[in-house]
Amino acid sequence: MLLAVVATAGAYVLASLGTTAEIPVNLGPFLVFVLGLFLVAHIAVRRYAPEADPVLLPIAALLNGIGYVVIAGLDAGGKESFAAAQATWTAIGVVAFCTALLVVPRIRDLQRYRYTFLLTGLVLLILPFVPGLGSERFGARIWVSLGPINFQPGEVTKLVLALFFAGYLVDKRELLRSSPRRLGPVRVPEPKYLGPVLLAWGVSLMVMISQKDLGTSLLFFALFIVMLWVATERPSWLIIGALLFLAGAWFSFTRFGHVQDRIDIWLDPWQDPDGTGYQIIQAAFAMAAGGLAGTGLGLGGAVRIPLAESDFIFASIGEQLGLFGGTLVLVAFLMVIGSGLRIAVRTDQPFEKLLAVGLTTLIGVQAFIIIGGVTRLLPLTGITLPFVSYGGSSLVANYMLIALLLRISDESNRRPRKPEVVASAGAL
Repeated sequence: MLLAVVATAGAYVLASLGTTAEIPVNLGPFLVFVLGLFLVAHIAVRRYAPEADPVLLPIAALLNGIGYVVIAGLDAGGKESFAAAQATWTAIGVVAFCTALLVVPRIRDLQRYRYTFLLTGLVLLILPFVPGLGSERFGARIWVSLGPINFQPGEVTKLVLALFFAGYLVDKRELLRSSPRRLGPVRVPEPKYLGPVLLAWGVSLMVMISQKDLGTSLLFFALFIVMLWVATERPSWLIIGALLFLAGAWFSFTRFGHVQDRIDIWLDPWQDPDGTGYQIIQAAFAMAAGGLAGTGLGLGGAVRIPLAESDFIFASIGEQLGLFGGTLVLVAFLMVIGSGLRIAVRTDQPFEKLLAVGLTTLIGVQAFIIIGGVTRLLPLTGITLPFVSYGGSSLVANYMLIALLLRISDESNRRPRKPEVVASAGAL
C-alpha cells in the first residue's frame, strides 16, 4: 500500500513538472490526502478482514492513483476540474469500501436476500426512464439526477445482480446440471431450465435497445453466462450464451441506427474522420504519439480526444506513458483478476465461490470491453475503465466490489481447511 501511495505521489510530481515545470504547490496537502485516505482503507482491512488477500487493495489504489494523475493533467488544458471531483469520489469510494467491510461480517448472510437484490437491480435499471430523474447524455439514457448529484445506476446494478445470480445458481445448479438431452456433441439443458438464460438475454437486449448502452448489456450477459458455466460445469452454456448474444446483436444491428454506427466506426473510422470516427481516430493518433515510453506525464494532450478523462483514458495513458505504461495497467488488471480467481478457488463455500467468480468477471470483462474498444479490438461501447476513468458511480461501486472480494478472502482463510476440502477446492 505504501508503494502505491509513493508511486501516486511521484507520478503527481512528474505530471506537475511536465505541465508547469514546477513542484506542485499543493504537494503537502495532496500527500496528506492520499496517505490518509488509503491508510484508513488499510486499517479497515486490518481491523475487519485481517486474513484477506493483501494484493487487491494496493493494486486498486495504484490504478486509482494513475487515473487521478492523468485526469489532473488533462484538466490543465480544459475549463472543468474533473480531478477535484474525482478526488471527492475517491474519498466517498473509500468510505463505501470501509462501510461494506463493516456491515457485511459474513458474506453467506447475503444469500438470503437474493430476490431482494434482484428487485433492487430491476428498479435501478428502470430509474433512468423515470421522468424528472433520468437524463440522456452522449446518446445513452443511463443517468439519474438527484439534485446536484448525478450517477449511473448500472454501476450498482452489476453488484446486486452478481449477488442475485450467485444465490439463484447455488439453489438451481443441480437441476441445471442434470440435463440428459444432447444436440449433436453438445449436452443441452432441459428447455424449462432455459428460462433464466432467456430472461438475462432479454434484459441485456432491452438495456442495449432502450438505453443505447451496449457495454452494460454485454457486461450483464457475460456475468450471468460465466457464473452459469461455473455453477453447472457445462461448456454448453457458453455455446448457447454466445449464440443468443450473437443473435441479439445481429437483430439490433439490422434494426437500430446507433448499433450500426458503432459497428461502422469499428470497421472503418475513416469513413467519417471529422464526425463519428473522430474520437477513435484521435485515440489512435495519441497512442501512436506515445510510442514505447510515452511523451511523459503531464506532457500529453497534443492530440485532443473527446471524453479523454472517462471512456478514452486508456488512450491518454498510452500517449503519456507509452506502450510500457499501457502494459503496466494491463498487468495490474491481470493481477486483480488472478487474485479474484485465487480467492474463488480457495473458498469451499458454493455461494462465496460463485460470487467471487462473478465479481472478478465484472472487473475483467469491463476492463477488456473498454480497452478493446479504445484499441479497436472490439466495437466501442462506452463504459468506464475500473478505478482509472473519471466517474463517481464507477469508483464507489468498484471499491464496494473489492470489499466483497476481501470479505470472501478473509472468511475462507480463517476457516479451518479439511484435507478432503482442500483436495476438491476446484469443485463446487
